[in-house]
Amino acid sequence: MFTGIIEDLGVITNLEHDHDNLHITIKSNFTSELKVDQSVAHNGVCLTVTSLNGSLYTVTAIRETLNKTNLGKLKVDDQVNLERAMKLGDRLDGHIVQGHVDQTAICKSIEFQNGSWLFTFEYDSSLNNITIEKGSITVNGVSLTVVNSLKNEFSVAIIPYTYEHTTFKFLEKNSVVNLEFDVLGKYIKRLYELRN
Repeated sequence: MFTGIIEDLGVITNLEHDHDNLHITIKSNFTSELKVDQSVAHNGVCLTVTSLNGSLYTVTAIRETLNKTNLGKLKVDDQVNLERAMKLGDRLDGHIVQGHVDQTAICKSIEFQNGSWLFTFEYDSSLNNITIEKGSITVNGVSLTVVNSLKNEFSVAIIPYTYEHTTFKFLEKNSVVNLEFDVLGKYIKRLYELRN
């Protein structure tokens, strides 16, 4: 489990294809604190550390992960949002994030608004995921609050701190992002469907 509070921007140093798998090597400020078999979220995708080498660590993404997320679009020197799994007893500063990406979305627009940014994303609503006005959403692993919730799009307001300390500063119109919809919202929706 994660919280959606990004700890570090990791740098992709190597990408190695192995059949349907992709081995991703990342340089991170917290690599020295990792152990093999630990879970780390990469742009919101929970992956297992498979090896450590100095300031570098490697994880493996399988074909299903590459098909459902933006990890297959990574290039060497790209940066990714990183978060280690939360510890029991820590404050939950973001929201409950599983690290299981539901689908991707396209950045439709970016507007600078007097010191913050409004990012609007469009997603395929046929997959039955929904956003809830003022509810939580995870975009590339970042815990955010939904504004302007529509059937197949939503916006998020990004403050300067989040903009500077995450990959939001690299997003452009038509960038592909990973989405994890609020797990509580999913359960509420499912209960509503079962009752009707």
